[in-house]
Amino acid sequence: MKSDVQIAQEAKMQPIVDIAAKLGIKPEELELYGNHKAKVDLKLWDRVKNNPDAKVILVTAINPTPAGEGKTTTTVGLGQALTQLGKKTVMALREPSLGPCMGVKGGAAGGGYSQVVPMEDINLQFTGDIPAIQTAHNLLCALVDNHLYHGNELNIDTRRIAIRRVMDMNERALRSTVVGLNGNGVPREDGFDITVASEVMAIFCLATDLEDLKKRLSRIIVAFNKDGDPVTCGDLNAQGAMALLLKDAIKPNLVQTLEHVPVFIHGGPFANIAHGCNSVMASRFGVKLADYFVTEAGFGADLGAEKFFDIKCRFTGFKPDAVVLVATIRALKMNGGVKKQDLGAENIEALAAGFVNLARHIENIKKFGIQPVVAINRFPTDTEAELKLLEERCNEYGASVALSEVFTKGGDGGIELAKKVIEVVEAGEANFNVLYPNDLSLRKKIETVAKEIYRAEKVVISKKVRRKLKNYEEMGYGHFPVCMAKTQYSFSDDPKKLGAPEGFTLKIRDVRVSAGAGFVVALTGDIMTMPGLPKKPAAENMDILEDGTIVGLF
Repeated sequence: MKSDVQIAQEAKMQPIVDIAAKLGIKPEELELYGNHKAKVDLKLWDRVKNNPDAKVILVTAINPTPAGEGKTTTTVGLGQALTQLGKKTVMALREPSLGPCMGVKGGAAGGGYSQVVPMEDINLQFTGDIPAIQTAHNLLCALVDNHLYHGNELNIDTRRIAIRRVMDMNERALRSTVVGLNGNGVPREDGFDITVASEVMAIFCLATDLEDLKKRLSRIIVAFNKDGDPVTCGDLNAQGAMALLLKDAIKPNLVQTLEHVPVFIHGGPFANIAHGCNSVMASRFGVKLADYFVTEAGFGADLGAEKFFDIKCRFTGFKPDAVVLVATIRALKMNGGVKKQDLGAENIEALAAGFVNLARHIENIKKFGIQPVVAINRFPTDTEAELKLLEERCNEYGASVALSEVFTKGGDGGIELAKKVIEVVEAGEANFNVLYPNDLSLRKKIETVAKEIYRAEKVVISKKVRRKLKNYEEMGYGHFPVCMAKTQYSFSDDPKKLGAPEGFTLKIRDVRVSAGAGFVVALTGDIMTMPGLPKKPAAENMDILEDGTIVGLF
């Protein structure tokens, strides 16, 4: 089969104005980036805000493994299949970060014949949203150090500066740095996070309009003064300039799938260190412009789906009508102890052992009042015996199952899945609820997620971290939801514990308040806010030929 980039390069795309017309978007409501990409003017909202809401479908997955799950590919394929079945459909995805793209993860535009195009542009800085977020964030950091240099009128405690610089690349060498040397400022320890972990990115994805964006930016806590009081972005009068840098980025991007189904791609927070959902603005447009709105949340359901439910839905009032839970037999066998090189051989015992990972995700999704549809992303090596066992086990847990072959067949390969989703949606049995109430203490919220979703037996929070949580509550942030920063590979904080570990202790090593975004981040285990590149980065295989053809990009 052809590579993803070959398939994408051979695609015959429709003009983006024609794609927009399928949603009722007028040409004058678009800002064109060539023939196949456009930003949507935010003024469109006033025209469509009273439209009836679409049915909301979330696509999530089991814990990721090197065997692959195909969550984005399934999302795109499902949207194409729903369209084939006569449903007016639009999707919303996150923008890819250059860090994983140049590292090991690969792109975020789907794969095979269920891709979003132009794939190369989407994966390589797209319309410049992430660079704009990076610049706005670093402007704020520069203003902090400039304030220190010019006398520190706000009496900032240089030991308690809460904001770090960002860049959109995996760069472990910059995790810890020192700035202000050689008379160029106040010397202090600093460091870099990856841009998609920035609070500015989270704010960008949760803001409802430009004014809301500015208000949220102004609430970012950049430091604490020597009396222990927070110093905010608003205290530095930075929010106006930051919003100015984001004035174009804030407009959702519209593109298309290989089968010309409309897709919004906007915002890109990671789900292991941030909240893992595309922008609220893109989602609101999607909900008002179609009959079926399909979106995804990052990594496994223990991270992305939980945050979609407990953070995004809590803030927006979205109520999912269906959840698609993606799994592969290969990944489940890996959860059952099989090495990657041996996944092609039939192994009923390993599949049965690894099913516990899928089973726990099924149970967890039900806690939010929704019955999931399990999508089995089929590989050529899957045997009939394995497929039969998996369907039987899913049925035992009360989950319907559908085979998905959207990678090789596009929308045609997702018809069975789409019919199951329509059946669930039209049954109208979803009764969505969040996991915990707003008035629960921050500590109890952390413990609820850890015990109810991860199944930790014990949660260890140090005295220092408990004191920080108490301070946040005294500052008025106690009603915030929590955003757990945890490895994506395991329910626990140990990436080597596959399957469905139990009886483990989850350690909370630090907490940070994202006052502008509106949540408190709890860091567990060894999770890093600045990833590193692998020994053989994907970037080593990429190139552009003399005629402009891109090679080595997936």
